Parts: sequence; structure tokens; C-alpha cells
Amino acid sequence: MFKDITLDELLNKQQKESHTIIDVRSPGEYHDATIPGSINIPVFSDEERTEVGTLYKQVSQEAAKKRGLEIFSAKLPQFIEQFNQMDSPKTVFCWRGGMRSKTAATVLYLMGIHVYRLDGGYRSYRQWVVETLKNLEFKPELYVLNGNTGSGKTILLNELSRKGYPVIDLEEMAGHRGSIFGQIGLKPNNQKKFESLLVQKLLRFRDAPFVFIEGESKRIGKVTIPEILYHKKEQGMQLFIDLPMDERVRNILDDYQPWNSPDEFLDAFYRIKKRIHTPVAAEIEEGLQQGNYHNAVKLLLEYYYDPRYEHSARRYPENQTIHLHALDNDHALRSIERTIVKVANHN
Repeated sequence: MFKDITLDELLNKQQKESHTIIDVRSPGEYHDATIPGSINIPVFSDEERTEVGTLYKQVSQEAAKKRGLEIFSAKLPQFIEQFNQMDSPKTVFCWRGGMRSKTAATVLYLMGIHVYRLDGGYRSYRQWVVETLKNLEFKPELYVLNGNTGSGKTILLNELSRKGYPVIDLEEMAGHRGSIFGQIGLKPNNQKKFESLLVQKLLRFRDAPFVFIEGESKRIGKVTIPEILYHKKEQGMQLFIDLPMDERVRNILDDYQPWNSPDEFLDAFYRIKKRIHTPVAAEIEEGLQQGNYHNAVKLLLEYYYDPRYEHSARRYPENQTIHLHALDNDHALRSIERTIVKVANHN
């Protein structure tokens, strides 16, 4: 018979060997939140899950089981073939380690395919994430990249990560760039998915001497930064990056590529239009409508983002801030690396 394993056992297996985790819940449940790295081989589609659930509530448990078995039986050849194509050890899970994962594991066992089943299902994983974020002692010092919009902070985080530095990219995990235009071209994550990704990074870097992170507000798109990290970020060394205006505009255009989503950019602009001086707002609107994005972005920076950012830049004491004036992104990267060497030598 298949074997149930605990979440701790599963996490240990992931660390020690190649291990495939299969979420047998419906596609909708899987896309809402899952164990990072898992793949979706559903027992029921979203519509089938709704049908079986309705029978369970309105008719009886036996009627739901019978209908569920009919649906799953028709899928067995394809279901089994997908598992046959995997060589590594496998663990299946559903919402709480109930009928779906039990049925899947039993059928696979009868076909000679060995799988584990996660005891407690996704619910046990979610509880572990919440408790870990609540109680984790995160030791590294944080270097927090700040700067006016367009200062290349995400670009710099990516380059630092590529060079082997420990980096936590909150915007990437949130699926949002943190501005009124931040969701364009991206798929924002919900809180559960964000926290699942975040806890992996925190555990990975919890014994590192330092970690790079971007200066973010408490909320990014649909998600909120957990207090354990937000407080640590506010106490970290704040690196303020100052780039020339044209470089900032170029960074924004390279990242957002507004010509690919012109209507979305206009819609986002209309949400902030009333906060900008009327003649300037009209010029920005005209630029967005006519595809003159360089001028529109420059005006947005000068008359909307920069004034709003000045207040936040003044809230840290001098001994917690370092200002880096750079000509471009490469210059800023070199300045950051020199700075951390100086800080380390000083300490």
C-alpha cells in the first residue's frame, strides 16, 4: 500500500534528493496556491469538483463518491501515463489529505507505481508557512535598495543575484512592480502564494551575513509584507541610488514596454490623473495616447512620483543611509559592491 508522509519528511526529501510533488487538486485550486515546485495532475477539473461538491452537500456522501468515481475512471489511462513518465520519487497531495489524494495514490499503487501521500495535504503546508513566518529568527543584515522610480532597483537585484549575492526580490514574488502601473504585463500573486515563495527565500538565506532587498512599502499589489521582514527592512542599511533622469526613463521603458499595453497604461493613468496639476496631466495623457512615451514617463516622474518619494527618503537617520550617485545601472552596481566591502571592513 502507499505510505503517508508528514510535511517534515517531505521537506527533507526535497533537500536530499530529486523529488516530484504532484498536486491532484483542481486547476483553480492549484493556481490559487500550491506547494512551490509542485505540478498539477488533477483528479477533477474545476467544473467536476463543483459538481461532486454539490452532490455531497445536497444529496449524500455516497452519491458524491459514486459520481466522483465515474468521472475519475474515465481519466485513468491518461492519469496513469502521466505518472509513468516520471522517474523520480513522487508525493501526491490534495487539500487536506482526503479522498482525492487517497484515491489517486491507491490507483497508482495498484498499477505498480509507488507514490507517497502527504498527510494533512496542502492545509498542513499552509499552516507550516504561517507558523514559520510568525516564529522564524531571520539573522542577516539587510542592504535595502532605495531610489526614485526608475532607478533600476530590480535590475540591480537581478544582477546582484546573478553574481551570487543573496537577494530577496519581493516584487517578483508579488507579481507586481509596486506602482500604479505595476501589474501591467504581470500576473499578481495572492498572499498565500507570495508567502510560500517568501518563506523559501527566508529559510535559504537565514544564516547569510547579509541579504539585498528593495525598499518597498508594506503593501505590494495584492500582498502584504509579513512583519518579521518589514521590521527588519526598516532597520537595515538604506542604499539610495541616484540616476540621471534619462537613465530612469530608459529603465522604465525597458521594463514596462508601454507600447505593448497602451490601453492598460491609459486606464492606470486615469486613476491618478486628478492628483497631477491639470496642464501637466493633459500633456501626459496626450503623450500616452500618441505613443510619446518618453515624454509622458518623464513628466510622470517629475510631477507625480518624485514629489511623493521625497518624504519617504527623509525618514531614515543619517547613520542608516548611504547615497550612491551613478551614471547608469552598471555604475550603480559597482558602487553597491564597493559600498558593502567598505561597510564590512568598517564593522
